[in-house]
Amino acid sequence: MLHTLTRSLRENKGPALVTVLLSALEVVFEIVIPLFMSNLIDFGIEGGSMAAVWKFGAFLLLLAAFQLSTGVLAARIAARASVGFAANLREDMYNNVQTFAFSNIDKFSTASIVTRLTTDTTNVQNAFQMLMRMAIRAPVMLIFSMIVSFRISRDISMTFLIILPILALALFFIIRSVFPVFSRVFRTYDELNNVVQENVRGIRVVKSFSSARSPSAFIGTFPKASGSSRSTRR
Repeated sequence: MLHTLTRSLRENKGPALVTVLLSALEVVFEIVIPLFMSNLIDFGIEGGSMAAVWKFGAFLLLLAAFQLSTGVLAARIAARASVGFAANLREDMYNNVQTFAFSNIDKFSTASIVTRLTTDTTNVQNAFQMLMRMAIRAPVMLIFSMIVSFRISRDISMTFLIILPILALALFFIIRSVFPVFSRVFRTYDELNNVVQENVRGIRVVKSFSSARSPSAFIGTFPKASGSSRSTRR
């Protein structure tokens, strides 16, 4: 599946790699800033040296500007890369649907195909953007934070090593409990799209029978499917 998805990157591979690099640099600047802040306090304020205050203050200002620049550029490039990836993926899926045989068309409903081209593609786009940003920031920050913390105090750093397995175990159970909810949500999306499609096709029929006792009977299943979607999300 990953190989199939990466084929849709095409011209967005370069921006994706740039985003990864900028996200890593942003984390480095974010970790280095407190170190210069401690030097500012130790050598400048407590040492009573205005030259050190100006020196480390200028470094802090420069590092903050670099961090802001890398963060803004990473977010901007990641957004463009993810949107381009989603457009390519949607186009590839649409072209693949055109090659379906009648047996494939009977297997996949129209509502399911619409869900794959819209909701699922949007979810993949958001996941790809978070992968370039958060999934890179987290391990890089973990590695550099551990290095800096061991450099400052080995005894305090052991606390991180003790907490890490507990956090990993908690994250595993959260993912395991949430995954079935996503499966139910996707099935509800298919049902909701199917009902919407039937209602859109049946608008003229409903109008022609406007003198009937209850025209809402034709579209009574839509609130039910919509309510099911909201309850599944909860």
